[in-house]
Amino acid sequence: MIGVEITSPANPRIKQLVALRRRRVRDDAGVTLVEGYEELELALAAGIKPLEIFICQEFIDSGQLRLADRAAERGTEVVHVSPVAFRKIAYRESPDGWLAVVPAVGTGLGGLEVGASPLVVICQGVEKPGNLGAILRTADAAGAAAVIATDPVTDWGNPNVIRASKGTVFSVPVAASSSELVLDWLAERSIKLVATTPGAAMLLTQADFSGPVAIAVGSEKYGLPEEWLSRADVLVRIPMFGRADSLNVATAAAVVCYEAVRQRLPG
Repeated sequence: MIGVEITSPANPRIKQLVALRRRRVRDDAGVTLVEGYEELELALAAGIKPLEIFICQEFIDSGQLRLADRAAERGTEVVHVSPVAFRKIAYRESPDGWLAVVPAVGTGLGGLEVGASPLVVICQGVEKPGNLGAILRTADAAGAAAVIATDPVTDWGNPNVIRASKGTVFSVPVAASSSELVLDWLAERSIKLVATTPGAAMLLTQADFSGPVAIAVGSEKYGLPEEWLSRADVLVRIPMFGRADSLNVATAAAVVCYEAVRQRLPG
């Protein structure tokens, strides 16, 4: 299974993996990084073929090695890495011994196929990779047809997005585009836009989430801009009873998504 072994953190391949933490390097190479056994397992289940897998056997459960065998059967190179070298390439403070280089996630808006009555989640200007990944994980659980990042500050291939999403970036279609193009895309498909804002008169439980619907949440600091609020079909707010006037954007997205799920359940 293991044909190559790397022991030194100064190895050129180790240095290249560290370089892939930078977006420009990832974009130029057309790849991204997936760290973690569960994340990699989900990627494989979604049909992703890793280009390379780096494992540290000192960190992993021997029962997990079958995953490396499955990848090798697809033609993926499996490389053994020493503990000191693996800590150099790992994002996590306590790595589990798995890191893969995979093809970049496709993010073209034109390639999205969402069906006749989709639930779409839109993240407008969300800055933190952890929030973007958490929203994607919620969207996967809620059965959303797609998640779209508009005017994105971070990219879907950011390893921290993949980590926070638990690998669901490979199971839920994603896209990234400008606000103008996404708003036009929604209008062309007659997808109702439900925008979240603390100033809305309507509670989210009063809104109708049946049919084709897009839920839009805004940036952590500013929320949704006027361009989105003015073009929304419905403005909704989450009831707040404490001193804080808003929720974390990933939490807010989860609350609204599951109100949509509640309404869309059969029966």
